[in-house]
Amino acid sequence: MNQIDLKQRVAIVTGGAQGIGLAIVKRMLASGASVRIWDRDQKLLQQTLSGLSGTVSGDTVDVADEKSVAEGTAAAIKALGKIDILVNNAGIAGANAPTVDYPVDEWERVIRINLTGQFLVCRSVAPHMIRQKYGRIVNIASVAGKEGNPNAAAYSASKAGVISLTKSLGKELATSGISVNCITPAAAKTAIFDQMTEQHINYMLSKIPMGRFVQVEEIAALACWLASEDCSFSTAGVFDISGGRATY
Repeated sequence: MNQIDLKQRVAIVTGGAQGIGLAIVKRMLASGASVRIWDRDQKLLQQTLSGLSGTVSGDTVDVADEKSVAEGTAAAIKALGKIDILVNNAGIAGANAPTVDYPVDEWERVIRINLTGQFLVCRSVAPHMIRQKYGRIVNIASVAGKEGNPNAAAYSASKAGVISLTKSLGKELATSGISVNCITPAAAKTAIFDQMTEQHINYMLSKIPMGRFVQVEEIAALACWLASEDCSFSTAGVFDISGGRATY
């Protein structure tokens, strides 16, 4: 494992109790950061915290709820004094169905969690970074946001929105000492697969030239570099980790 220096840095990782988020939490702790996990599943959050070592704590936060996000931000500031790093990872896959048959309420649920959730968290945390004239925001998007996956219109649209949100916010904060970048992974084998059909999983694998799914530890390594001081001249950027799938 290459060493990334996050000593003295305070990070929030949303959806950090499992999967990609947990891999990022572990890598950040190994890099010396103090980490605050946000997850809406209180039981899972407590189980995860009990198995981690280092300066790590957590709050039950629903990123799709503005009040919950505000309370989580205030609690993090009170407990840790500052927020240097934000990793917007919380998200869901949603249903697999053709667009013409896609339930409207499911569309709205996916957009609310995956896109509006990242907006609400950025909107709440960024002002603290602006005041301290330093910050690193890493948004987890998806290669589906670039290419669009069939039978996953809501997920693809939400992740395309994350890419554009990243570009807009990154340009707005470009002279503030804060970088805002996003990662567009190919699919990783996590609990999110439980929300997908086997047909859709096989489709995603067939699109990856390397012939395998990305490992969560590989995504964590990229996220932690983007969260470090070494990432000093990249903002509003989109970083692929797709095994050769991405086309631009």
